[in-house]
Amino acid sequence: MECSGRTTNKGYYKVMAFWDKITSRGNVDDRRSVVSASGIGITGLLLLMGVTYLLGGNPLQVLLEQGPGQLQEQVSEEDTSQYAGVDSYELFVSQVLGSTNDVWTTLFSTLSKQYRPTELVLFRNYTESGCGGANGVVGPHYCPTDEKVYLDETFFVELRDQLGAQGGDVAEAYVIAHEVGHHVQYQLGILDTEPMSNTQSIEVELQADCFAGLWAYSIKDQGVFEFGEINEAIDAAAAVGDDRIQERTEGKIQPETWTHGSSAERVGAFNEGYNNGSLSACLAYTKNTL
Repeated sequence: MECSGRTTNKGYYKVMAFWDKITSRGNVDDRRSVVSASGIGITGLLLLMGVTYLLGGNPLQVLLEQGPGQLQEQVSEEDTSQYAGVDSYELFVSQVLGSTNDVWTTLFSTLSKQYRPTELVLFRNYTESGCGGANGVVGPHYCPTDEKVYLDETFFVELRDQLGAQGGDVAEAYVIAHEVGHHVQYQLGILDTEPMSNTQSIEVELQADCFAGLWAYSIKDQGVFEFGEINEAIDAAAAVGDDRIQERTEGKIQPETWTHGSSAERVGAFNEGYNNGSLSACLAYTKNTL
């Protein structure tokens, strides 16, 4: 099997699945070579906290980690010349995004709707966004203001090293498909601008996991995945369960504070989409009127 890869300051990344079998391409705005010369700012911080709350995160955590010292000017010293042009990682992201465009264009047509593809902004550490700024603290996320997905490439190092996921390209593709799932929810009117309760947030997040499963289901007969590779996505879903994160970071589990669901729930939601390929089953995760 031919594999493509690249060397970064985080180590060697090897693409393993047959992504070249996907001929569609999504729109990727690669900003990894852009050095950010400004911090997130007070206005950006407030917007970021608001969006974090909207999408089920903890805005107080953002405030704690983006304290006064972090609001000052930030200048990256990283050599960004390695990101010039289209490298294998940008191509990989574009292929995954293109395949999400294909499946959601088809599924929207079954609802007599037209899917509007999202753009994915690929960056490292910080970039400007319609939600006041995209920062690695928040991780991959969807901004409903500009309808774009923001992906900090460095998140996957944390996913592996801090959250205990095995990592891999299929795991990263799952994360992209999950964030695209929020874009789908926004277009369907499931994700709006009103703050959500923890229960509602969990429902939305589990549905996005199910949507990611639908994406994987849509390409599994194209020969993209080798035997067992889908387990990378399942492992990643388990790694970002609220119980698993709390146990690793706080040493205790507090279900009353959950906003994304347990590891078992997230794996179950992904498998619901992947094993059955049923849009109606995924829609049932939230109280919608479609």
